[in-house]
Amino acid sequence: MEQNQDEQKTKGPGATPFAQTYFHGTKADLKVGDFIEVGNNSNYGQRKNAKYIFLTATLDAAIWGAELALGEGRERIYLVEPTGPIEDDPDLTDKKFPGNPTKSYRSAQPFKVVGETPGKLLVQPRLLLKLSQINFSVSTNL
Repeated sequence: MEQNQDEQKTKGPGATPFAQTYFHGTKADLKVGDFIEVGNNSNYGQRKNAKYIFLTATLDAAIWGAELALGEGRERIYLVEPTGPIEDDPDLTDKKFPGNPTKSYRSAQPFKVVGETPGKLLVQPRLLLKLSQINFSVSTNL
C-alpha cells in the first residue's frame, strides 16, 4: 500500500532518543559541565573511596541525599545525565523499598552536571517520616 507525499511529510522521522536527566543531591560546589566521578571519597558514612556514584529520578530522594551529605557547604541538587549504564541502588531497592519507588540508581560511570535546582528545597514531611523509620546505610557498597 502506497502513501501519498502529504502523508509521508506529516509522519516525520519518528522518535528521537535523548538523554534522561536525573537528580544528584550533595553539598559539593559544582558547575554546569562538570563531571561527578567515582574514586572520590563518599559524602556519606565513613567517607571511603566510592566505587559507585548515585542519582535518582525523584526530587525528594535527591533532597534527602543532600541533607545526609557530610560537609560544610550548602545542600545542592544538581541535574545530571549519566554517561554510561545505571542500575538500581541495591542499598535501597531490594532491602528497604522493594520495587524501587524512590527511583534510586547507581553507576560506575561519570554523571555530567547539566543544571542545578534553585534555592533550598525541603523533603515532604510524610516521606521524611518514612525515611526516618529505616536504618539507612550507604556504606555497604562503597
